[in-house]
Amino acid sequence: MKKRIILASGSPRRSELLTQIGIPFEVITSNQEEVYESITPCEIVRELALLKAVHVAKELQVKTRESEKNSQLKEDLLVIGADTIVVLAGEILGKPVDADDAFAMLSKLQGQPHQVYTGVAFVKCDSEGKKQLLQFAEETRVHVHPMSEQEIRDYITQGECFDKAGGYGIQGKFAAFIEKIEGDYYNVMGLPLSRVYQELKKW
Repeated sequence: MKKRIILASGSPRRSELLTQIGIPFEVITSNQEEVYESITPCEIVRELALLKAVHVAKELQVKTRESEKNSQLKEDLLVIGADTIVVLAGEILGKPVDADDAFAMLSKLQGQPHQVYTGVAFVKCDSEGKKQLLQFAEETRVHVHPMSEQEIRDYITQGECFDKAGGYGIQGKFAAFIEKIEGDYYNVMGLPLSRVYQELKKW
C-alpha cells in the first residue's frame, strides 16, 4: 500500500522544518479562500489549518479515484495543514502589505511581549475513502527588545518581513531583537515541530 504525506502549505519554512526531521512529503498548496468563523486565536488557526488540509485532501481524493479507474494502485493519504498568526493585545497582525504597514506592526511589537499561534490539522484518508481528522494549536510568547525607529527601518529595508505574519522572522536578522521566548521556538517559524512529529508517530 502506497502512503503519501502532503504538506498543504507553500511556506518554505514549513518545508524546511519537515525536511530537517527527515519526514518525506510533497507540497500541494491550498488555494482555498481563508474565511473563518472562530473568535479566539487558538480556534482561528485550528479552523484555517483544517480548511487548507480538507481542501487539498478532497482534490487529491478526486484525482486518486480517477487514476484508479485505469490502475490497481491504491494509496493512503495524510494531508497536513497549518496556519500561523501573531497577536498583540488581542489584535491579529497579518503579513504587512507594504513598508509602511511593516513599520506600524514592528513599532507596536518593539518593547512588548506578544503571542504566536500555529494551528495544525491532519486529514488522513485511507484507500477505502475513510477519513480521520486531528487538530491542535500551540502558543508561544515572544518578547521583543525596544527598537529605535532607525533599527526598524533598517530591518524593513532588508526585505525579510513581507511574507511573515507580524512582519518579522525569528530565524532571520530579527533574532537580534528577540529578548526571550516562552514555548516552542519552531512554532514561531510556522510549525510546532516536536508536536507534529509526536502526533505523526501515533498515526
